[in-house]
Amino acid sequence: MFIDNQRMMKKIFFGFLLLVCGSSLLAQSGGVPVDGIVAVVGKEIIMQSDLEKHYLDYTSQFNTVEDPEETRCFILETLMFNKLMVNQAELDSIEITDEEVDYRINARLSYFLQQVGGNTKYIEEYFKKSMADIKKDLKELMYEQALIEQVQAKITGSITVTPSEVKQFANNLSSDSLPIVPTSYQFGEIVRIPVVSDEETEAVKARLNDFRERVLRGEKFSMLARLYSDDPGSASKGGDLGFVERGTLYPEFEAVAFNLKSGEVSQVVKTRAGYHIIQMIERKGESIHVAHILIQPKPSTDEQVKAISYLDSVRGVIINEKLSLEDAAKQFSESPTKTNGGMVVNPYTNSYSFDQQSLDETTYATLNKLIPGEYSECVPYVNDDGVLAYRLIYLKEKVAEHRANIVEDYDMIKTAALEEKKYNAMQKWVVEKVKVTSIKLNEQYRDCSFVTKWQIP
Repeated sequence: MFIDNQRMMKKIFFGFLLLVCGSSLLAQSGGVPVDGIVAVVGKEIIMQSDLEKHYLDYTSQFNTVEDPEETRCFILETLMFNKLMVNQAELDSIEITDEEVDYRINARLSYFLQQVGGNTKYIEEYFKKSMADIKKDLKELMYEQALIEQVQAKITGSITVTPSEVKQFANNLSSDSLPIVPTSYQFGEIVRIPVVSDEETEAVKARLNDFRERVLRGEKFSMLARLYSDDPGSASKGGDLGFVERGTLYPEFEAVAFNLKSGEVSQVVKTRAGYHIIQMIERKGESIHVAHILIQPKPSTDEQVKAISYLDSVRGVIINEKLSLEDAAKQFSESPTKTNGGMVVNPYTNSYSFDQQSLDETTYATLNKLIPGEYSECVPYVNDDGVLAYRLIYLKEKVAEHRANIVEDYDMIKTAALEEKKYNAMQKWVVEKVKVTSIKLNEQYRDCSFVTKWQIP
């Protein structure tokens, strides 16, 4: 951790948990027999039952709690912090539309459904409520979340850090507070995608049309998806993609999906990933809940051999003519990465740096054998669209495991410096708002060791 104040980081993390994970809903599966007002922040009230629900969820997340009363105090302060922002949102007349709240509800339910294989029955059994009641319970939570995010954006949205601030932040850190950064790699690729025959493509379309007819005759779409779909992310869930908003999926897929009626199954749709049939489950505004069956045409063995031979020849040309990766990618690669000069971007960090955890086993094993500036032999892989392809991997840079420093890990330290600056801005805002906000606290919690001085009378 960059920041020594563990309590501060704990507060930030659990605040995120309350806002993003919807913990109050998770805790509602258990009864909370106590109630009464715990605190009042402006016009916002925190009930004992609210505190206990969050406490139950916190204990379920972290398994053990060393000091229950200290933990309750910590959770209470987080709730007071959130209510202070909700109160400010009302003073600022911030408006949240029903459409935005509905989108957030659908997104949260989609997340829950993905955890249980897309089956709403499991969600209803867990919460001991119908989906309609669950959505009703989520409405206030999602509304408050939207308000809080808007207030936070007004406070910290324009905050940036300069290089000198990053340097000063790094200089103020003790060496023990700097994390150990694992070995990282920057690499590029030259890609060849084997050609798929027209016969194979037509056969795939025929299979999907057959599946569609079977669904129309009464077979379950979800069962066929589990048995035959080539989408590893959704096949085990019966093809269920959950709720997705417009602009998330392939344009060709969305163009068809958004025009389907509830229960309707589409004709065959082609995207970069292959061929699909789509079933509409439910639509909410600009969000749709759909399932699909994906079949990917497979190249023949002969076409795979041709792709391998092609890349073997390309490797020879690159080495003999001393071509740069950028020039080689432009001339020979069939991957979108050629617009980055052939360099592969880490989708988790949006940088060129990868550690072992963010690489598949084959790519990691290949990179680990290379020295910077060297190309691998041709290796198979599955691209971002799930299509079988072959590539040459070029290792541009390898940075050995080390303790973080500003030279090799500037972006990491810059992010930490920015987060600290935002946190300090939020703390300053809280201090000022507390001075002009009516705050009342139940006598039971007057001895809590809060981070903020709440100026309670």
